[in-house]
Amino acid sequence: MKNTLLSLFVLGCALNLQTALADDGLALFQSKSCVACHSVDSKLVGPALKEVAAKNAGVAGAAQTLAGHIKNGTQGNWGPIPMPANAVSEEEAAQLAKWVLSLK
Repeated sequence: MKNTLLSLFVLGCALNLQTALADDGLALFQSKSCVACHSVDSKLVGPALKEVAAKNAGVAGAAQTLAGHIKNGTQGNWGPIPMPANAVSEEEAAQLAKWVLSLK
């Protein structure tokens, strides 16, 4: 009985943590200039963030690569329009990348 309750407690904590991380990622996204060109569900100037997540699903090193693109900008990954560098810290870029990759 104790093991079952402990397992349920741990599962509940993990689900709450995942929700908190998702909320933090969305809040950070909305506080940055990312929203000028991206949305979660549909293409604006840049691709929908869910498209980015789908394209990078299962790709080794995707979080680090995406964090670098967020911080330093990139060109040619999604068409001719370049993505400029963003005013984010290394930690914010990593948090945003992890959040984007968690989208389904």
